Amino acid sequence: MLSPDDFTYALENTRVLLAPSRRLDTFGTSLFNYFLVTEEMDAVNQSRVREGHIHAERPQIITPQTMAKLLLEGFGDQGQRYAEQFSAEAQHFSFLKYGFRVSKSDIRSYDVHESLENVAGKLKKELQVKNEPLTALLTGVDDGWEVCLLKFMVDMITASAPGNMGDFHERGLL
Repeated sequence: MLSPDDFTYALENTRVLLAPSRRLDTFGTSLFNYFLVTEEMDAVNQSRVREGHIHAERPQIITPQTMAKLLLEGFGDQGQRYAEQFSAEAQHFSFLKYGFRVSKSDIRSYDVHESLENVAGKLKKELQVKNEPLTALLTGVDDGWEVCLLKFMVDMITASAPGNMGDFHERGLL
């Protein structure tokens, strides 16, 4: 279990060296490939590469009416009043709900007896030659590698959301 400081350290030390050139699909599932390079803390010039897939499910529109239903489970009268007030302002709010799945079976890892910079540099060159629009290369912290991956997913949502919202608007869904 990571301490709060370790968690923060992992967030602050996540770097995207090669970002996918495509955003998350609005009307379908996106499958991203990632390569995450970390450095062993207890060994000199020892890096670990993790490869895997991230399945990003189709974003779902969450309106105040549907959010009110989500919020109300187990709430009393005050929750009901708040939900009604929130629903009354429906034209001002809409959210997208994103779902991700990272399967442990999709993850492959291997150690390389080189520095993080060398390993990441070589991988970046290889991936740039392949020019795959749904591939990402990250560097991060070995103990907090899952936090690094989660940060990347949140960053993908942040980058994709405006375009996804625009797609929904164009189709008259918002």
